[in-house]
Amino acid sequence: MKGHCHQRKDRAAMSRKSAPPPGGPLPLVLAALFSGLTAVLSWINIPLFFTPVPVNLALIGPYLAGLLLGVRYGCLSQLLYILLGCVGLPVFAGFSAGAGVLAGPTGGFIAGYVLCAAICGLSAGSAYASAGRRVVLMSGGLLACYGCGLAWFMISSGSTLGAGLVACVLPFLPGDAVKIAAAALLAARLNNKLPPSP
Repeated sequence: MKGHCHQRKDRAAMSRKSAPPPGGPLPLVLAALFSGLTAVLSWINIPLFFTPVPVNLALIGPYLAGLLLGVRYGCLSQLLYILLGCVGLPVFAGFSAGAGVLAGPTGGFIAGYVLCAAICGLSAGSAYASAGRRVVLMSGGLLACYGCGLAWFMISSGSTLGAGLVACVLPFLPGDAVKIAAAALLAARLNNKLPPSP
């Protein structure tokens, strides 16, 4: 019996040694892929006549980046997304690009993607990352993104808080609830298919 136990321990030790480390180039590759995912989701947008803020699917990108890659690489993916847009690649909503987009009325929401990914990343690798916890963290990330976006919209446009809420927050709440539900389902399916976040 002792011999069998030692054999099992030896096999377990060998499997741990042969398992690929969580670091290396793979997290960087995944961060780049999630940056591209955010870009593609940003292109799927519907302009609204009463606000410069369009309806789009972009927030699913930072949700999934944070939930699946963790704080470090989730944030990195969104920083890369912003950098690509600033250097001229048309990754922002409506295939727009340039630092001027960040200086415009929607720039705060784009910057908020980084904070959103960081908050969502608090669940990555956790044994307690239940669906409910993911939804709570995504809701927190959404509020952070709203806060950044609303504050910058009010500064850049000179709007009041009430006008800013009508233009940037209230019309988008139902759609954002659907995006959180979709991201929670996708994260649950993809969570075991990716390596643990470093």
